[in-house]
Amino acid sequence: MDEPWDFEFLSRVVEGFVSFLSEFVDDWMANDMRVAVFKILFSWLILSLIAIHFAWKVYGNTVNDMYYRQGTGGQNGGTPDTAPHLSGWESASGDALKSHRE
Repeated sequence: MDEPWDFEFLSRVVEGFVSFLSEFVDDWMANDMRVAVFKILFSWLILSLIAIHFAWKVYGNTVNDMYYRQGTGGQNGGTPDTAPHLSGWESASGDALKSHRE
């Protein structure tokens, strides 16, 4: 069996995380071009996520209703047996409607 996690392993993980954070803070405080690009891209990511969140709050129900169509039968509301947009001469042509088996 595997050995249980010991204190040494956890202390190494914590030490590595702390060193990463301290290095990240040092780079963040530097006036370097790559830090400036990172700040711009990170700000764009956060702004995009906030915009998506608010857009979903506003339009989420509409998108959900479009996906889950209301209708008779079938999974997710399904589709009706005849299309409501067909005119009278298209549906009354005398031809029997083809079924899935044909």
